[in-house]
Amino acid sequence: MLAAAAILTALGFEYIGKYAPCPLCLQQRWAYYVAIPATFIGLVLLSTGRPNIASALFALVALAFLANAGLGTYHAGVEWGFWPGPDTCAAQPYSIPSRGGAGILAQLPQTGVVRCDEAQIRVAGLSFAGWNVIACLMLCTALLKAAFAAREHEVYL
Repeated sequence: MLAAAAILTALGFEYIGKYAPCPLCLQQRWAYYVAIPATFIGLVLLSTGRPNIASALFALVALAFLANAGLGTYHAGVEWGFWPGPDTCAAQPYSIPSRGGAGILAQLPQTGVVRCDEAQIRVAGLSFAGWNVIACLMLCTALLKAAFAAREHEVYL
């Protein structure tokens, strides 16, 4: 549930709030796109009497979120200027596709440059990357707990 809420929040900020993601932001979404269906498959495996396979899948998803927390930490460090970001993040043009028949020239004024080293917004002192680290660590912890519980046959649906 937290994973779905996190990715829906990111997509909401992008499409409703018009906060364009940088390449590192987009990479941090991959774990969610893989983990949500994988966790669902793990729950199905658990409910069909395959707790060992479900436990292994939960552990793999936990590792994916731990790796994503590392990527988020790297991105947050880039935003704070602790270390340089990748060259691909220097200046990425981004525009949210418009509706209608407007040509590419008409869309140029709407196109902005999204940099990985500048946080677009900070909430309680943390950027999107910083909040992603917190969400990923929480998800990693919950999935490891689920993995051990499934192994011990303590998970009830």
